[in-house]
Amino acid sequence: MTTTNRVMLVDGMALLFRAFYATAMSNYYMINSKGIPTNGVYGMMKHMFTAIETYQPTHVICCWDMGSKTFRNDLFPDYKANRGAPPEELIPQFDLAKEVVEALDIPNVGQVGYEADDCMGTLSRAYSEHSQVFLLTGDQDLLQLLQPNVHVVLLKKGYGNYAEYQEGTFTEEKGITPQQMIDLKALMGDSSDNYPGVKGIGEKTALKLLLKYGSIEGILENIEELTKGQRTKIEDSLDMLHLSRRLAAIHCEADVDCSLEEALFYIDDKKMGAKFDELEFKNWEKNIVRM
Repeated sequence: MTTTNRVMLVDGMALLFRAFYATAMSNYYMINSKGIPTNGVYGMMKHMFTAIETYQPTHVICCWDMGSKTFRNDLFPDYKANRGAPPEELIPQFDLAKEVVEALDIPNVGQVGYEADDCMGTLSRAYSEHSQVFLLTGDQDLLQLLQPNVHVVLLKKGYGNYAEYQEGTFTEEKGITPQQMIDLKALMGDSSDNYPGVKGIGEKTALKLLLKYGSIEGILENIEELTKGQRTKIEDSLDMLHLSRRLAAIHCEADVDCSLEEALFYIDDKKMGAKFDELEFKNWEKNIVRM
């Protein structure tokens, strides 16, 4: 299907964190005369405008986590419990980033109880019927959302370096479908999100089982065929396997909505310049906006 709309959904959290840590490592927080650190927001803008220049979207929306607790914490209280509090220099930049996005007339979208991923999943399902969708993120979890009109653009080191995935190329490279990624994570767990999956089963075994049996259901239906070790591990972790799958799956029915009219990408140069100058962004005409 050909479409003229090119919708870019931006993972605000992923871009902000990545930009913050890139300069925080050398204690460079870009603190302005009001005492506000701006390094994360500055870098986030640079990431966003570089991607906009590269992919030329007609519409742009920025998605956010809303607070640290989500429905996944209700399912599994230890979900992401391994993550410490954000550094104090980053905390004021969460609201600041949203303010700057608003000054660009780009809608900020989020829902309490859900992650930015869930909002991106929900909106990508809605838009992909009639538009080409690009998901800009640093998070590989979003690869499960790939479908014919949905591409995932993963940020790599530096600015303007991407690994772009399409449904077909993903399957060629990984050997599994985007949908099977959910079952892969359910089997092997996810240390960064802090859920265990099946204890003792790593990526290699999980991939082997999925390639042979297709899904968790397929594996369970043929559990007699598994080695004694594999079978024991899965049977001992059955509840956690099913729970891990619910944690791994991006929830595409979040209660978020944004019309394409609202998301039409058009920058008011005066408004943007006033905001960037107010925050004392240095050399922004050269470093951020090269469109």
